Amino acid sequence: MRDRIRHTILFETLGLCISTPLAAWLLGRHMASIGIMAVYISGMAMAGNYVFNLAFDHALVFLDRPVHVRPPWMRAVHAALFEVFLLLFTVPFVAWWLDMTIIHAFLTDIGFAAFYLVFAYLFNWAYDVVFPMPVEEAFLMCGQRGKWRSGSSIRKSCLFCR
Repeated sequence: MRDRIRHTILFETLGLCISTPLAAWLLGRHMASIGIMAVYISGMAMAGNYVFNLAFDHALVFLDRPVHVRPPWMRAVHAALFEVFLLLFTVPFVAWWLDMTIIHAFLTDIGFAAFYLVFAYLFNWAYDVVFPMPVEEAFLMCGQRGKWRSGSSIRKSCLFCR
């Protein structure tokens, strides 16, 4: 659990530091206005990111895939699914905060999503290199102990995955 909290805090902090000045410049808005909006969305994203990543890990276990092995295609799917999930919650807020139509807010949010899609892919790749998840910890999150064996079914004893 501590790993996911560290992941979320690092992701959102670095993302805010890069995206806020960039968005203020591209949208021609004051940094404070974009900053407040970005912090609010970041709070929503942090809560959602925590839940989404736990669910993604459990989905991997349910599919009998190791949580500590993530090929490039899986990283792309992970990043894209999270951005779609987040868009559903942020478009109405962006429209209200920036006083724009839903269509303009959607296009603005697509810009943020495009940035975060690339950022999430690169960040998660780097994060897994710097903070690799030990195989034992991957099993402990689902109540399992021991080593991963190819073809083994580990979902039977995971309460979340039953």
